[in-house]
Amino acid sequence: MARYTDESRERVRDAADFAEIVGARTELKRAGVSRLQGLCPFHEERTPSFGIDPVEKVYYCFGCGAGGDVFKFVMETEGLDFAAALESLAERYRVPLERETEDPGEAAKRERRERLFALLERTAAYYVRVLWESPDAAGAREYLQQRGLTEDALRMYRVGYAPDAWDRVLTGSQRAGYSVEELHAAGLIQPSRGGAGLIDRFRGRITFPLADERGRVLGFGARAMTPEQRPKYLNTSDGEVFHKGRIVYGADLARAAAARAGRVVLVEGYTDVIALHQAGVPEVVAQMGTALTDPQINAVAKLAPKALFCQDPDRAGQESVARGIAALRSVNAERRTRGVEFRIVRLPAGQDPADVVQRSGAEAMRELLEQAVPLERFEVERALEQPDASTDELLAAAAQTIGPMPTSVLRAELVKLVSDRLGLGERLVSDALRAPAAPRAWNGHRGGGAARPEPIDPQRALARREQSERAFLAYCVALPDEGERRLATVDVEEYFSTPATRQAATYLRGRLRTPTADLPPGDEALARLVAEVVVSSGGLEATNAKLELEALQLDLHRIERQIAVARQTGDTSGVGALANERQRVHEEIRHRLT
Repeated sequence: MARYTDESRERVRDAADFAEIVGARTELKRAGVSRLQGLCPFHEERTPSFGIDPVEKVYYCFGCGAGGDVFKFVMETEGLDFAAALESLAERYRVPLERETEDPGEAAKRERRERLFALLERTAAYYVRVLWESPDAAGAREYLQQRGLTEDALRMYRVGYAPDAWDRVLTGSQRAGYSVEELHAAGLIQPSRGGAGLIDRFRGRITFPLADERGRVLGFGARAMTPEQRPKYLNTSDGEVFHKGRIVYGADLARAAAARAGRVVLVEGYTDVIALHQAGVPEVVAQMGTALTDPQINAVAKLAPKALFCQDPDRAGQESVARGIAALRSVNAERRTRGVEFRIVRLPAGQDPADVVQRSGAEAMRELLEQAVPLERFEVERALEQPDASTDELLAAAAQTIGPMPTSVLRAELVKLVSDRLGLGERLVSDALRAPAAPRAWNGHRGGGAARPEPIDPQRALARREQSERAFLAYCVALPDEGERRLATVDVEEYFSTPATRQAATYLRGRLRTPTADLPPGDEALARLVAEVVVSSGGLEATNAKLELEALQLDLHRIERQIAVARQTGDTSGVGALANERQRVHEEIRHRLT
């Protein structure tokens, strides 16, 4: 696989505004000399434990342990591999990338994909010109205007029109130097009905470019303009660059707005997306198909921590959501980062979002979004609407959702909802919906007796030592002159208790002023630990006296380890001297703390 040069990567790192990138995901506030702090975008929390160093461009969460550099952050939040994250940042900050010498086969594949992308971009631009300049597209312009869509909004989404002629794209692309095979691979042509020749795939249709999260056109969705045209919507077939099950329409334009709003609005149609964007809801995307695929759910999850489904309240709309609920929960459970909160927006009967905006106005649509109900309420309401079901059956259906829920305001509201709908007392409903009790905890010997004492965690002491070692390294980074002197004289093997902190201490020697500049590629554990140390250092009010105190703590842990080893091996001849040394260090620490 082709690699970009180290110089290219560093230029991108230097150009990236890390505070801006992270600030689009979580609100950041200053929490030290060189530290910004906010709620972690990787797990649920109420008190901020997530911090960044905007100069070194690293992040670390002291709650969940997520950490890394600017590239890792983009990879984790946007679901990209390293190369795609680098390319995305380079494009955003207008940094040219240079490739290292690559395998001829890989170079040929890359050049082919780039040609297909260029062909699709060229075709999208052509369709846009036809829509706004050709008399043949008058009916398409009239239809879009009737839907209440403005030219500015339509141009933003590059909506176009494929002329009714048989081979405009075919012949125009060949004149531009593209081969028939490339047109096939891009999904732009197909055999004629009789098989005697080739024709354009899209003809006489409104075209909607289907792009990836970076805005590169991968294919098209095309709407018929007459009842005789079948199907009503025609998509590019899956091929080299287009895969319908991975596309979320409008994600490239919704990404920044969704990050700022903390939510993404999910609708079913292309024109619904454009109408909501036009109505002041730019964090909107559309699913491709009647049910979300796992890759599409992941794509939605990368946009924001909350997703609002806009569904028609008829049975078909409810079934569309119901089909995806199991997949939503499954993908949420498997996500390494924070799960997505899914809520349901109930639309007026027979209206899609574009209808609501056109008939009732943008403000009415925004109010419906604010009234979105939790997924659990949607499930309970569906359970209670089953026709010809008995009270016991309805209660049992509702219990499947409410039973496993923890005690919460939402659970109490759902109990009341079931009680009101079924005409039963809340106490009776609550008892009937209660999940089976968990096995009781062990309570001493059979027949009673004292409770079993809590076992001692053998890792606790080691964790305390390692935390002290990380604190020492953080002070060294905060005070690089004194820190370098300290690190140069420390015996790493003797003073540091774990392989991770030993490796970090060894790496940081001579690098305290630029702690992230020379991190070895591929060593994520070291990168995460260095990120933690750097972010910690940014929040310290560091002084030489505090660094000395941390060094004494390090020395104390060293002595305690030596005493423990001596007792384990039975060689206790030197324990007395070590105990005296430990007492001296204890007194020195006490003196400095008073």
